[in-house]
Amino acid sequence: MTDRKPTPGATRQQLRPGLRSWLVHHRSVALQTLKDIADQGLANFLSCLVIGIAMALPTLFYLTLINVAQVSERWDGQPRLSLYLSAGAKPTAVLAKVSGLAAGSDVDLISSEDALMQFASSSGFSDVLLALDDNPLPSVIEVRPEGSVREVGLLIEELSRLTDVDDVTADIAWIERLNALVQFGEYLVIVVGLLLAFGVTLSIGNTIRLSIENRRAEILVVKLVGGTDAFVRRPFLYLGLWYGLGGAVLCCLMLWGSMLLLQAPLHVLIASYEASFSLRGLMVADVAALVLIGVVLGIMGASLSVGRHLRKIEPQ
Repeated sequence: MTDRKPTPGATRQQLRPGLRSWLVHHRSVALQTLKDIADQGLANFLSCLVIGIAMALPTLFYLTLINVAQVSERWDGQPRLSLYLSAGAKPTAVLAKVSGLAAGSDVDLISSEDALMQFASSSGFSDVLLALDDNPLPSVIEVRPEGSVREVGLLIEELSRLTDVDDVTADIAWIERLNALVQFGEYLVIVVGLLLAFGVTLSIGNTIRLSIENRRAEILVVKLVGGTDAFVRRPFLYLGLWYGLGGAVLCCLMLWGSMLLLQAPLHVLIASYEASFSLRGLMVADVAALVLIGVVLGIMGASLSVGRHLRKIEPQ
């Protein structure tokens, strides 16, 4: 009698009942663990709240960095240099020299008379300033150079060496400091995020350890009747999943409430500077990332705790 190889159709028919049973058991365990969490509402809520706070801290810092970065992004990327001419300088001659050094850049001359008129109209002291015998303001040449920050720095050095230029000011220093601060903040968010993620993993692992100890007798019975490690481990992994998911949801709610509280005072502050700025809160992608991170941390914490403590529970 010859052995016949099973056909692919027969193999699929044999696998379907096992797969269906596996999926049904997963669904049953997921719903049962969710019910167990709901039965001990306050204690499990506090556990999820701790996880949510730990996730919210680096996320809030991350959102702060994004909003700070918006300030530098709104900058048009073209710095403005102001060259203050000496009293005896000839503005048109200096203008020609500056135009030659800053070829391709926008160069404008503001005479001392125009500067006085602008300052008088903007300061509110027009009567006093226009009554002065001598004009105290120098002529100014404004340059909008093209190029990188390093190229602009070299141009500033060349312009500073002109004999008829008393001083050169640039509005790029604060941009450099702001970019350096944002870059430092990004690394700080990564470090703080990793530390708090480690704390979340330990917190979930400790919660799962307590659950394992409370169900020690049940685990012994399941192992006595032939339950596999995967079968015993499954409910605790789902517990970790639900804890991580609950912490992520609470994290999103706390961040949403924080942004809502900050929106009104921020608008007042921005309005005082006569500027327009919109506070950037959580986006859909951010919420999805937080949920995914919470679930992954929950499963990791549960897996580490289960793998360590289940080995100590064996029937004699």
